[in-house]
Amino acid sequence: MKKKILLICAAAATAAAVSVPAQAQFAKAEDAVKYRQSAYTLMANHMGRLAAMAKGERPFDAGAAQASARLIESLGHLPWEAFPQGSTSKGLKAEPWADAADFKERADRFKGEAAKLPEAAASLESLRKQVGATGASCKNCHDKYRNI
Repeated sequence: MKKKILLICAAAATAAAVSVPAQAQFAKAEDAVKYRQSAYTLMANHMGRLAAMAKGERPFDAGAAQASARLIESLGHLPWEAFPQGSTSKGLKAEPWADAADFKERADRFKGEAAKLPEAAASLESLRKQVGATGASCKNCHDKYRNI
């Protein structure tokens, strides 16, 4: 299990390191859509694990919580470069590139909240608060930009 988590963390760190030039690497708009949706899928899975602990639906495990929190923090840097002009998908209700400053502000807010997750995952009480704050930052962007 530890090997798997370390492998995932290494992959996430590598992906984060190459995410800045990622926009230039999308040959087709569909590639950008797949890239960002993959990052969101992984983040949603790990946020679901943390939320289940925070709600008492799953026993609190600080090690597992911190592993998920670190992944969310790392993965949280990936999707933002994958919104080149024209990469519309059925999940978008507003085009992020139409108001790039607003989109960046919302992305930065999420990244800031996600960065607090690993430390907060040390205790159930702090995890509950930070899962709520991080989830609210997700919702903030979804309310304007996500159609689903």
